[in-house]
This record gives sequence, C-alpha cells and structure tokens, in this order.
Amino acid sequence: MLEKQQIAKELRQLFPLTIVKKNEPLNKYTYTKTGGAGDIVVFPNTKEDVQGIVKWVHEHKVPLTILGNSSNVIIKDGGIRGVVMILTDLNEVEIKKNKLIVQSGASIIETAQKALSANLTGLEFACGIPGSVGGAVFMNAGAYGGEVKTVIKSVEVVTIEGKRHVYSNEEMAFGYRTSVIQERGDIVLETVFELEKGKFEHIKEKMDELTELRESKQPLEYPSCGSVFKRPTGYFTGKLIQDAGLQGKIWGGAQISTKHAGFIVNINNATATDYLELIAYIQKTIKEVYDVTLETEVRVIGENLVENIAAVPS
Repeated sequence: MLEKQQIAKELRQLFPLTIVKKNEPLNKYTYTKTGGAGDIVVFPNTKEDVQGIVKWVHEHKVPLTILGNSSNVIIKDGGIRGVVMILTDLNEVEIKKNKLIVQSGASIIETAQKALSANLTGLEFACGIPGSVGGAVFMNAGAYGGEVKTVIKSVEVVTIEGKRHVYSNEEMAFGYRTSVIQERGDIVLETVFELEKGKFEHIKEKMDELTELRESKQPLEYPSCGSVFKRPTGYFTGKLIQDAGLQGKIWGGAQISTKHAGFIVNINNATATDYLELIAYIQKTIKEVYDVTLETEVRVIGENLVENIAAVPS
C-alpha cells in the first residue's frame, strides 16, 4: 500500500475541494467519543468527488471505510488503516412536490424537519434518530414502529469499483436493520423519499410526542452509540439486561445506562475497548442466564490497540 504521506498528497491534488486530514483522531466524530485515529480522513462535499475518491482507492488498492454521523458505530482504539471517508459535508436536501431528494451525509433528523416544513408526512418516526441518511439507509433504521424502507423510492450509490447505480426500493432488499448495501459494500450517495401531503399541525404534534418519549426514556445526557443490540425474537433487550441485574454496571469509563439498559454510555472517558468488553460481558451473561444470543446492532470497525481484547472475566 502507498505511504500515508503520498496518499494524502495525491488526494489533495486530485480533489482540491475535499478536505484531507492525516492521522486524524476519530473520537472527534463518533457519538461515543471513542476510537483511534484514521490514517487518512477525507470529507468530500460532491457526489463526483465521492465517486472519484472511491475509484482512486480501488485502483491503488487502498482500504476504504465509510462513515456518516457515526452515531451507531464503535471504532476500535487502534483506529482505521487506509482512507476513511466521512460524508457529513455531502448534505443537500431538495424538495420536489411530495419527494425529498437527500444526499447521504444529511442528518435524518434534519430531513424529518424538512419534511415537516413542506407539510409532508411519513418521516415523523425518524425525528429523533441521530444518524445520517446514508447510515439510516445502510441499516434500514427505524424507531417507534417506523422504518426508512417504507418511505424510500430509490437509492443512488457508488459501487466499490467507483460506478454509479440506482436501486429501486425492491432492489434494496430491506430487512430488520439490514439492506443490500451491507452485502455489496456500496456507498450511498443520495436517497429519494416519497412521502404524502399532510397537515403541519398533525405532523408536528406526532414529532413532538415522539421527541418527548425519546427524551424521557433514552440517556441523551451522555455520549453513547444508541441502541447496542438488535431485539431478539420474543424479548426486549433492555428488560433482559435489567432482569439479569446488569443495569448500572460500570466497566472502565463505560456504563450500562441506568435510564435504559439497552444503551451503554460514556460516563468517564471510556475507551472503545471498555465498550467492547462490556458488550461481550453482557452477551455472555444473557446467554448463560436466559440462553438468548444478543446480536449487536452497533457496527464495530477498526483495529484493536493491542493484539487482543482482554478476556471477559467469568
């Protein structure tokens, strides 16, 4: 692989409008406030630059990692090798009649607010999801009975080889916290949401209700990665953890939230390793007590700071 200095130099020359940073701490961008450094971190603000950078790294065999708002991700303490592309500068939202055409780095919360301003209903459930549109599409994000798959008309992507492609809703193969994007490794560029006309006061009332519900139940006062685990069939994750006597457990600087046991919060300069060891401890305990396997919803990427994560104590 090319040296970091050479990668940074070439990307700056080829894409002068894209910010390029070297050895950039990624804990500045994650919701958990944890994670090591990225070798090269780029912030493109046009679809053309995204496509060009993807082509370049593919041709030069440089590893590429894509991040949006980094709200449901844990980056390991050893950081990420190669190029990290953060898409938050690719954030335009266009309204055309009952459609919202939204670039992948736009906040899904702000997109829901744009829908409200245009008297469009269908995205109310997303008014508190703290991720980017690209991330929401990637994992078919949902809350309070809604999922993005129900309001998506099409998704424009760039493939890992650097080719542009548009998927219909059906081609996206949405499932519970999954989509075809996860299988193929495509990068979301733009999403078309198809909504319905509604009344401003009704839409706002629903959003206010969901915001109040979220604020009362979720530990928004601390950094966190959102909901850590997928919901196992027939169970509620938070209740399993609570009933197992784990709520409030502290591991390093991380804690199982005393407000909602499905969340792990950073209460005292936690590391990614603290998070991962606590996640493993929860999974081990729930398996032993209830014979239920908890799968992570949060995405874990990057490299360990040391060779192996410490063994979970028995």
